[in-house]
Amino acid sequence: MRKLITLFFLLAIIGLVSSQSSGSNKQKAFVQKDTIKKSKMVLGRQEIISDTLLLENGKFKIYKTEAHASYYADKFNGKRTTSGRKFDNNKYTAAHKKLPFGTKVKVTNEANGKSVIVEITDRGPFVKSREIDLSKRAFKDIASRKDDGGMKVTIAVLNN
Repeated sequence: MRKLITLFFLLAIIGLVSSQSSGSNKQKAFVQKDTIKKSKMVLGRQEIISDTLLLENGKFKIYKTEAHASYYADKFNGKRTTSGRKFDNNKYTAAHKKLPFGTKVKVTNEANGKSVIVEITDRGPFVKSREIDLSKRAFKDIASRKDDGGMKVTIAVLNN
C-alpha cells in the first residue's frame, strides 16, 4: 500500500513538471475532489459545506508521509491549548510540534484514503514517535475502525 501511494505521488509530480514545461505559459486549472465529513475549518470556525470540497491543485503541499497520528484524551476537553484557545474534542483541530498556530492541514489516513482538514491550535504530541495529535472527532472521521488508537497518515499543509 505504501509503495502504491508513493508511486501515485511520484506520477503526480512528474505530471505537474511535464505540464509546466510543455511550452505553454497558461496554467491549466486542475481541480481535485476530496470528500470530507460535511465540514471544514474557515478562519478558525467550523462551517458546514456539501459532501464534496473542491480543492485546486497546488493548494496543499505534502509535509510528511507515513507520519504517526493519535488523538487527544478526553481529559483535555475544555482546557486551554498552547495557542490560548479552549480545546474541544468535537472540532477539527490538531497539535503539532513545529507548524505555526492557525495552519490548515489536510491529514489523510494511508490505509483507507480518508482525509480531514484540521487547524493547528496546540503543541505536541510529546511522544517522540508521533507526529500529530488530532481532535477525537477528526481522528474518528478518518479511522479505519472505531477502536483504532493510532494510524499512519500523510500530512499536507495548505499554501496561502
